[in-house]
Amino acid sequence: MLSSLLFSYLLTATGVLGATSWIVPGAVWYDTAGKKIDAHGGGIVKRGNTFYWLGQSVANNIAPQMYSSTDLLNWQNLGVQASITQLWRPKYAKPNGSFWIFGQQDRYVDSLVSGSITGGYTQHAKAYIPPNSYSYSDTGMFYDDSTQTWYLLTSADHNTVQINAINSDGSLGSRASALTAGAYEAPGLFKAGGVYFLIVSGKTGWRSNPNKVFTATSINGPWSGGSDIAPEAENTYNSQNTFELTIAGSQATTYIYMGDSWDSSGGASSNYVWLPMNVNTGAKTVTLQYYSMWKVDPNTGVVSTSASSSKYPVTSASISRRDTLSERSVANLAAGDEVTFSNVTAAGGTQWVKLLYSVSNPENGEVHVFVNNEEAPTNVSALNHRAGYAKEVPVVLKLNEGSENTITLGATGREGFAVEVEGIEVVED
Repeated sequence: MLSSLLFSYLLTATGVLGATSWIVPGAVWYDTAGKKIDAHGGGIVKRGNTFYWLGQSVANNIAPQMYSSTDLLNWQNLGVQASITQLWRPKYAKPNGSFWIFGQQDRYVDSLVSGSITGGYTQHAKAYIPPNSYSYSDTGMFYDDSTQTWYLLTSADHNTVQINAINSDGSLGSRASALTAGAYEAPGLFKAGGVYFLIVSGKTGWRSNPNKVFTATSINGPWSGGSDIAPEAENTYNSQNTFELTIAGSQATTYIYMGDSWDSSGGASSNYVWLPMNVNTGAKTVTLQYYSMWKVDPNTGVVSTSASSSKYPVTSASISRRDTLSERSVANLAAGDEVTFSNVTAAGGTQWVKLLYSVSNPENGEVHVFVNNEEAPTNVSALNHRAGYAKEVPVVLKLNEGSENTITLGATGREGFAVEVEGIEVVED
């Protein structure tokens, strides 16, 4: 049901997308060249006014790939940073005058070093984790500004999430602390108000689960807690933790959860879920603040959400095999039904459109979208992984300038699959 015409066009059209104005959890995210961002399991550091996002590139055999941005929205691809491949969840560190990348390869800690933050990284050493020569899977990284120390976070053998200092020569130092409260991986760490917050995921393969937070008043532990960072049924909004980014602005400090929204194999159709966190240092809790579209000013730290849009309620639409829905607030679709919104006004080019609908069971069917004269529909889930799970799903659609656009939503699935459509909103950004 996926339209190669629409989806491939959006993926490959160089520069056609223009500037990115919003962070949209679960949606396909494009770089400044119009290519899909490929940096999963990654993390971000800031040097000067520039943010550097380093992650694993699926298209390059899990090599470390880097992007740069000054606004956390528009990311320029700086390319693969080393010839090494199969380096999982790479993270940046700077324990001395050189620039370092740490990642997992063959369950070893593999460290790379360069004289520049971008490019030229060569292998430095491969080692198991002290003190017991553990092998491990996932890599996290944390810089403690109070001691100017970098810490490598790992989900090691024996269900141990471990924190090791990185020595000034780039070698791994002693274990600072460990969490042995369960089967956890994908560790990330940040500090607020003198409290260390350790976020971890359960071990469920590529399937999302309720990520949890543990806290301590010292990097040396002990760690306590284990509360969910989002409602349990949401499975961390279909994502797995990879990194926590702190924006210390002039007006507010914003803590950002960075997660991966994996496909069934951790492949090229995986997306990203970034959300601001509500951090309560007194109660020692973290709660993800879910917005379908949001952004943060990197200078002030202030979070804003999309507010300006043109709304098209379902009362103005028509449904296949039925009359105009003039007296209904919701269109009930079964498999094979479609609802069409006509006379949709747009500035022309690609725009964010919020699709407002809910489904009976996202495992039993799909909602697809047609735009104007497209020959075939596109599954909404191919454009945003939140499709079927959130009632407001923003997607990028290519619309014509003027008021003669049509947007059609349809349902396909097993018997009993049902969709309730409330309308659409064209975001004016």
